[in-house]
Amino acid sequence: MNVGIVIVSHSPLVAEGTAQMVRQMVGDEVRLAWCGGDPDGGLGTSVQDIINAMESVWSDAGVAVLVDLGGAESNSEMAVEIIGEPRSSRIRICNAPIVEGAVMAATEAAGGSSLATVVATAEELSPL
Repeated sequence: MNVGIVIVSHSPLVAEGTAQMVRQMVGDEVRLAWCGGDPDGGLGTSVQDIINAMESVWSDAGVAVLVDLGGAESNSEMAVEIIGEPRSSRIRICNAPIVEGAVMAATEAAGGSSLATVVATAEELSPL
């Protein structure tokens, strides 16, 4: 089982576009989900959509979550708390640029890397 990848953006178009780029790079070798926008169709994020995305790509190898802004990160953290143990200990929110991070995380995951390696690879792209 490979690490699953979740992309969370305030914009559904950014989330979907990022997912399309990931698919172009790694195909279907990695479980991939994306969510974006608030429940009313505007910009924002939904905790329930994030939970659904995490559950849809669940793997015992873990799930790496890429987020675009602080609200996406906060809602992703809430989603992890709601999911609870034992799964929450295998979910990591990456501090990485969403597009580049998602592509690099998925590339690592496709190669069978551990959750720690997937996250570290994505986070290497963060500015110092």
